[in-house]
Amino acid sequence: MPFDHTGRGGAGGARNVLGGPLKACGSHPVTGFFRDGCCNTGPQDRGMHTVCAVMTRDFLAFSMSRGNDLSTPRPEFDFPGLRPGDRWCLCAARWLEAFEAGLAPGVDLAATHLTTLDIVPLEALKAHAL
Repeated sequence: MPFDHTGRGGAGGARNVLGGPLKACGSHPVTGFFRDGCCNTGPQDRGMHTVCAVMTRDFLAFSMSRGNDLSTPRPEFDFPGLRPGDRWCLCAARWLEAFEAGLAPGVDLAATHLTTLDIVPLEALKAHAL
């Protein structure tokens, strides 16, 4: 089955971790590897930005401690910086790392891409479902 930049295979469209159609994650700020508001993925997305999560103060601090500052605006990348409450497509491996540290943010399962299950167990995601 062909794989395009939106993470769709064939005519069925992108799927979420529950098997349904992938829903939008966030538009304020616009999220997604492709900045399309969805946690779509494809071969270019080496970080696998597929987990739709709602940012928390604890997670943002955790991410910064791991060398990924998501809070500071980066105008050169048209990135406003994230605040608690913002919805963002996270890298699946970073979400799992935060989960293992007890700091994982809540997850919108309907907006989390199916490929996340290659890295994160569904039970872990469900334990943090919004």
